Amino acid sequence: MYLVRPPYIIKKLFPKAIWRMDASEKKIYLTFDDGPIPVVTPFVLRTLKEENIKATFFCVGANVVNNPDVYKMVLDDGHNVGNHTHNHLNGWDTDTNKYVANVKQCSELVNSKLFRPPYGKLKRNQSAIINQQYSIIMWDVLSGDYDLKTGKLQCVKNVCDNVRNGSIVLFHDSIKAREKLEYALPRFIKFAKEEGYAFGVLG
Repeated sequence: MYLVRPPYIIKKLFPKAIWRMDASEKKIYLTFDDGPIPVVTPFVLRTLKEENIKATFFCVGANVVNNPDVYKMVLDDGHNVGNHTHNHLNGWDTDTNKYVANVKQCSELVNSKLFRPPYGKLKRNQSAIINQQYSIIMWDVLSGDYDLKTGKLQCVKNVCDNVRNGSIVLFHDSIKAREKLEYALPRFIKFAKEEGYAFGVLG
């Protein structure tokens, strides 16, 4: 179960986190979590290049270690990157010192002042510490591409029906999300361009 758009009460718990960009601009911000992954991340990169769009990739440190060539492709294509912990840790289930150390471990590979917690799950004390060095980036629209119960048509509907000015839109360049991502991403980009949206980059 997930909510496509995060509820107001959740946003209030993390007032310093960025959930949405400037609502006065007809611009949206594509983000991709959990890579870099062979095949999947290169598909995203090809799609973005064809559409002349830059995006932000929140990378898992261990995946950077395992797939340095794919990570280099992300950087070489001029996209921005963010820290997504080294081992994709759930902050709610992880000791704060261990969690912060895992973020630091990722930072040795991913040079960025942007951070997104895996699953969006972060304790308030973890948030307070991480906020000292990073901008915590959440999202305004969740595609649901990772969810096994979400079909590819629903995935398209999730993003197309909920996008608005300043939306930070979250997809996943992961094996689990691959089928829905490959279906939904090109269709969403086409829809967004037809609606007159420009694409911005976080940073």
